[in-house]
Amino acid sequence: MAEIILNVDVRDGVGTGGARAARRAGFVPGVLYGGDQAPVAISVNEKDFRKSLYTGKLLGHLVTLKYGDETQPVIAKDVQFDPVSDRPLHFDLMRVDEHAPVKIEVPVHFKNADEAPFSRQGGSLEIVRHAVEIMVKADSIPEELVVDLAKSQMGDTIRFSDIELPKGVEPTITDRDFVIATIKVSSAALSAAADEAAETPAEKTED
Repeated sequence: MAEIILNVDVRDGVGTGGARAARRAGFVPGVLYGGDQAPVAISVNEKDFRKSLYTGKLLGHLVTLKYGDETQPVIAKDVQFDPVSDRPLHFDLMRVDEHAPVKIEVPVHFKNADEAPFSRQGGSLEIVRHAVEIMVKADSIPEELVVDLAKSQMGDTIRFSDIELPKGVEPTITDRDFVIATIKVSSAALSAAADEAAETPAEKTED
């Protein structure tokens, strides 16, 4: 099962009024949905929720929901924050079978960019997708998908097939090898080239 356990209470009040009452009482309101069951309004102690959130293993990961003596695997799909205080205001949990495939977005991480040939050539990485939706078993969701740029050169196009896929991971887009990023000439390199070109005629005139 998952590393994080969320002890939840079922909320009687739904809607904006019920959510506000939960926050005043020191809880974060949320909704549990998915499966063949109806959505349920729930809440979690805000301090406990923050601790789980700051581990980095809550959102988009398999966690254990606990209500009394009952437990079930869920995935935290979304957390809404106050734009000023950054306080968690609401969250969504999705019921899952921990051994069954689920669709979920996972961040893409690019490594070895500084050592890549394109860096020495004045190139820059332009990311098209910061995250990719995949199909994977709920208990095997990877922290990230990794692209190794060690051999990437100017003009290269990084596609999904360039990602080092963990076992059991499949893309939800299956009709094409879609683009993740491209390698282009950096604006700094273009500016330097333009400056050099502008200076050349003046140097010839002085001669």
